[in-house]
Amino acid sequence: MNRVILMGRLTRDPEVRYSQGERSMAIARYTLAVDRRGRRGQEGSMEQQADFITCVAFDRAAEFAEKYFRQGMRVLVSGRIQTGSYVNKEGQKVYTTEVILDDQEFADSKGAASDMGGYGQSAPSQRPAPTSAIGDGFMNIPDGVEDEGLPFN
Repeated sequence: MNRVILMGRLTRDPEVRYSQGERSMAIARYTLAVDRRGRRGQEGSMEQQADFITCVAFDRAAEFAEKYFRQGMRVLVSGRIQTGSYVNKEGQKVYTTEVILDDQEFADSKGAASDMGGYGQSAPSQRPAPTSAIGDGFMNIPDGVEDEGLPFN
């Protein structure tokens, strides 16, 4: 099984191109900086390390990334790893590894995004903010929310 789930921050705004042919399709590429557990440094502090992973989204997912994702945003993605290779202009073989996305979503709330410099202010709100939390980890559904807006029946 080839399945990947990553959470990280965009290193820059997504780069979007459109395919040629009868039906033009958006293709978005972006790089996520994904933290990994570090080793203890010389003074006993944890060293922060990150992997920089290329992600590719197609069609409507690519258009979504172009419209809403910005540098510095923390996003959660899932998909599959795909490897490939090509020969560059100097005649050297270059190997590639990227994640072909099936799903992508915001990992921070809109409020947390605005605290981090406002990069998420143009992003749509996925659901209303909880009015109060219940001790068992569930939230109360705010009054006025229609059943159709909930992610389950």
